[in-house]
Amino acid sequence: MKIKNLLGILFISIISISATPPIFADTLLASDFTQESWAKTVDFYDYARTYATDHGMTPPPDNHHAYLYMTYLNTMGLHMLYTGLSNITFGGEAYFTIPMQTFMMHYKTENQSRDIIMASTFLMLLAFNETGSSTYANSPDIYDTLWASFSMGFDLSALNATLPVLNSKTQTIPLTHSDDKLQWSWGMKYTNLTALWWRTYISPTSPHFEGNWPVAITVYDELTFTYNLTINPDTHTATLTENHVIGRMRHLLLFAGIFWINYNSTGTYWLGSKSNDTIYDFIQNNQIKMSIANFQTSIMLDRETYSKSASGEEVADADKMVSDSSITTYADDGEKIFDVAFGAKQTYKLYNYTAYPSENMSDTYNATTRTCKINGFAGNAGLFTYHIGLMKFLPLLVVNMHPQLYQKAKESISNMSRANYFYLIAYPTYSGYRVEHDPTFTVYLTTSSAAPPPSWGGILIFGVIVAAVIVAVATLLRRRKPKQQPPPPPEPQTTMQPPTS
Repeated sequence: MKIKNLLGILFISIISISATPPIFADTLLASDFTQESWAKTVDFYDYARTYATDHGMTPPPDNHHAYLYMTYLNTMGLHMLYTGLSNITFGGEAYFTIPMQTFMMHYKTENQSRDIIMASTFLMLLAFNETGSSTYANSPDIYDTLWASFSMGFDLSALNATLPVLNSKTQTIPLTHSDDKLQWSWGMKYTNLTALWWRTYISPTSPHFEGNWPVAITVYDELTFTYNLTINPDTHTATLTENHVIGRMRHLLLFAGIFWINYNSTGTYWLGSKSNDTIYDFIQNNQIKMSIANFQTSIMLDRETYSKSASGEEVADADKMVSDSSITTYADDGEKIFDVAFGAKQTYKLYNYTAYPSENMSDTYNATTRTCKINGFAGNAGLFTYHIGLMKFLPLLVVNMHPQLYQKAKESISNMSRANYFYLIAYPTYSGYRVEHDPTFTVYLTTSSAAPPPSWGGILIFGVIVAAVIVAVATLLRRRKPKQQPPPPPEPQTTMQPPTS
């Protein structure tokens, strides 16, 4: 089967092949949030349908399903709600695996005992190639060549065995705790993950992407998120370490005008020819680097919030290097409410598969972390239009549940453009190998010996955000069905070069 036909097969398979069978789902109930802790996989659309029906709203279609792995803690004054998407379908037989991760914490501040909700969202992987005009070394900026990923997983195992095996799956990491219940861990692992890459631009004055045709398709061993939470009653802090693993890239299918070039660990294949340059040679020779994009947001009932670097610089809508530092978020009267400490684990591990195929040894390198202009992402009409548009309206669902938080949710937490800040963690030495890294979040809270009743405002608003992203991704997938005869793509501005015979 020719490589040039692979893209058509990929998109056809999205529609015709069920990626993952429906997951057995637990029921999400309001009474769940009175418990101390739980972990379950739920069909969030079922929950939304029940709520909409009970409140006279139009429910999602019966054949829409979104299976979320959720963990919840309600202990010592802290409510933590995590969700990761296992798979989603929007009416067809195909189930798509799309990496989506968000965690939210609700607690009362240490000094003033005021309610705060903070949320952190993994947005996407962002590959980059630095140019002669680059402003920030080893960090993706507006003058670099950037590729944004839109990831999905589906099963092509029934097709020709010479194609990449794309049996994308998710594995949940159980919620566990120490005997004293002061340490908790959980997470999710996506395996054999497929990503489609588009040339993108993050200039805040003209954010956009070239969405007619992807530049490349890649397959990763895994994308894993592991979370470790430690509560310290003596210091009134809760520390969350979020470990990222970007698995080794096994296949790269590069669009080269009228055909596709297949790079893997054994060489390069195109039009019946082969060279010995591997996928890792290609990425290293073209100096392609990897990063992740995240954003932080927070709301308080009676205060606004703002964030500063350790040196006192405003980071809300600014390009600031914070690799060896931290960002602190405050209430507008100066009370500290949480930290994100990048300098606590500035280094990352890189597992050189070429030198050590067993990946039992790693080298250590410095990561770079930078805040960036918010509109470069929040204003990107191509990548995030559906997210932004839906988030503006979905907080209406919480009006009758927690009216005090509705206006705040509408103005802030449901709108990416109102985030406290966006930040980019970059891994400059990459070559397509496995990366491990873990930044740290610290909240300052009022701890208690008993678990108080849950704050429904924070929980339900978080659910609304998750629902918005799920619906947005489903809409985005429907919009991206290929035309019968797609036009040739614009010439990408990239240093990538196809191999020579």
